[in-house]
Amino acid sequence: MKHSIRVRITAVLTVLTIFTIFLCWLINQTFLVDYYMYSKTKTLEEAYEFVDQLYQNEYKDVKDSDEGNLDSISDDVALALEKLGSNKNLSIYIFDIDDLQPLKYPQGLTIKQYNQIKDLSESTHRKIIKNEKNQYQIYKVYDERTDTNNLNLVGSLSDKEQQIFILTNLESMNESAHIANKFLAYVGVAVTCIGTMIMFFISKSFTKPILELSDIAKKMSDLDFDVKYPVSRNDEIGQLGTSINILSERLEETISELKTANNELKTDIENKIQIDEMRTEFLSNVTHELKTPIALIQGYAEGLKDNVNDDEESKEFYCDVIVDEAMKMNNMVKKLLSLNQIEYGNNQVNMERFDIVAVIKSVLAATELFFQQKNVVLHFEEPDPIYVWADEYMVEEVVTNYISNALNHVSGQNIIEVKLIQREEVVRIAVFNTGDNIPEEDIDNIWIKFYKVDKARTREYGGNGIGLSIVKAIMNSLNRECGVVNRQAGVEFWFELDTKI
Repeated sequence: MKHSIRVRITAVLTVLTIFTIFLCWLINQTFLVDYYMYSKTKTLEEAYEFVDQLYQNEYKDVKDSDEGNLDSISDDVALALEKLGSNKNLSIYIFDIDDLQPLKYPQGLTIKQYNQIKDLSESTHRKIIKNEKNQYQIYKVYDERTDTNNLNLVGSLSDKEQQIFILTNLESMNESAHIANKFLAYVGVAVTCIGTMIMFFISKSFTKPILELSDIAKKMSDLDFDVKYPVSRNDEIGQLGTSINILSERLEETISELKTANNELKTDIENKIQIDEMRTEFLSNVTHELKTPIALIQGYAEGLKDNVNDDEESKEFYCDVIVDEAMKMNNMVKKLLSLNQIEYGNNQVNMERFDIVAVIKSVLAATELFFQQKNVVLHFEEPDPIYVWADEYMVEEVVTNYISNALNHVSGQNIIEVKLIQREEVVRIAVFNTGDNIPEEDIDNIWIKFYKVDKARTREYGGNGIGLSIVKAIMNSLNRECGVVNRQAGVEFWFELDTKI
C-alpha cells in the first residue's frame, strides 16, 4: 500500500536512525579531537598531582630517616611511576634541579637526552594550553624531526628540588578519532539496514490492530454491529478499540430506536391515511344512509302539503312513513354516537359482577314479539346462573345486537339458538341462526362501520351496518374476544367474558 502507516513508520524511523548516526559522526568529526585534547590535558594534570604526591610522601620518609637526603627514589615509587606511564600512555621524566643528574626512573638518562627534551619544550612550534605559573605549563608541541604533535607538561614539584617533564603523543589521538569515525560510518550503515528490516516487521504489531479497527468501522458503515474489537491492551489502541465498541453499541441502539420511530411514523401515516379514508367513507355512507329516508320524508311531506290524496287513510299512511323514516334516522344517529363514545374512550367502563343468563333472558323477553312475527323457533336451555365480570349495560348491548342480527338474517328452518359454553375462567356466549353463510372474503369486513354483505336485504329490514361495529368496539373496550363462524346450516356469532377476576 503506497500510503501505508507501516511504510511511513518504517521510513520515519529509518530517517531518524540515519540522522542520529550522521549527527554522531559529525559531532565526532568536529569535537572529538578537542575533547581528546581536553581529556589528555586532564590526564597530564592528574599525573602531575599523582607524581607530586608520591614525591612529597617519599621526601617525608627520607627526612624522618637517619640519612636525611633524597638521592634516589624507592623501588615502590619507581613501580608506581612505571604503572602510571603504561596505563596513561605517558612518558614521565624527573630531574634534580641542582646537578641535573637523572634519577633512577625510568632508566638512566644522559645530559644530551635531557637537552634534547629541553630543546623540544622550548621549540617555537608550540602552543601553550594551560599555565599554572607556580607549578607547571602544558604545551602542544610540533616535532619537526619526527613530524609529530605532542602534548608536554613542564614544571617543578612542590619541594622545588625536582623538575618534571611529562610527554604524550597526540598522533594516536588523531588516528583513533579517524578510526572511530570510520567505524561509526560502517556500523551506521549496518544498523540502518538491520534496523529498517526489524522496524518493518515490528511496525506490523502497530498497524495490525489499526487494520482490524478499520475493518470493524467498515462493517459498522454497513450496519453490521455484531463484530467487536477484542480489547486486550491498555494503551491508545486499546482505548480506541473500547471507544469503537461503545460507539458500535450506541449506534446500534440509536439505529434501532430510529427504525422503531420510523415504523411508528409509517404506522401513524398509514393510520392517518386510513382515518382520512374512513372519514371520507363515513361521510359517504352517512350521506347515503340519510339520503333515502330524507328523500322519503321530503316526498311524503310535500304530498301531505299538496293534498295529493284527500282521504284520511292516505294521509295516515304518509304520516306513518314519515315517522318510520325519522325513527330509522334517529336510531342510526344514536348508534353512531354510541359507537363514537366507545371507540374514543368517552364511554366509562364499569366492571361489575352480574348473571349473564339473566341478561340473555331479559333481551329474549324484550324481542319475543319479533320471534313470533317471523315464526322463529328459539333454542335456549336455561342453565344455572353464571356470573361474569364486565360492564352489564355494554354486554346487554352486545347480546341485543347479536339477537337482532340473527332475527334479520334467519331463514330456512327459521331456528335461532343461544348457547353458553364454559371454558376454564371464561364463558363463551354464542348466537346461531339458520340461513346463508357469510362469504369468506366478507367475514373480516362485517365489523367495519356501514359494511353490508347484502345491501338489498339490509335495506329491507332497515339495517345500516353499525350494529356489529358497536359489538367490536365494546369487546375491545372490555379487552375480550368476539367473532363469527360459518356453520353447515347457518352462521354463529360469539363473544367471551371473564368468570373470574
